[in-house]
Amino acid sequence: MAKVYKIIARADWELALRAGRFEGAAIDLRDGYIHLSTAAQAAETARLHFAGQAGLALLRLDAAALGQALKWEPSRGGQLFPHLYEALDCGLVETVTEMPLDAGGVPRVGTLEP
Repeated sequence: MAKVYKIIARADWELALRAGRFEGAAIDLRDGYIHLSTAAQAAETARLHFAGQAGLALLRLDAAALGQALKWEPSRGGQLFPHLYEALDCGLVETVTEMPLDAGGVPRVGTLEP
């Protein structure tokens, strides 16, 4: 099964856990879907959109478990990115990993399962 990932502020994740669902960060709410990345895309997403931001976590999800609400759409350079068109049920999150900043201030994603 393919895995997809969400970079999220730890504080937002804590709020989502209390609610049982994640409605999305400001950019997700603006765009109308929750932005996700594949294992191959997550490091570049962290570098481009989250550099200098401490207190992040990386959520791992099984793409198949997201069902038909998960759409693959072209984005950066024409790559297909996973976009979730509904709130994320916190019970679908397989793992939550802290994302410390590297020496350049970029959140580290580590080794990810494709």
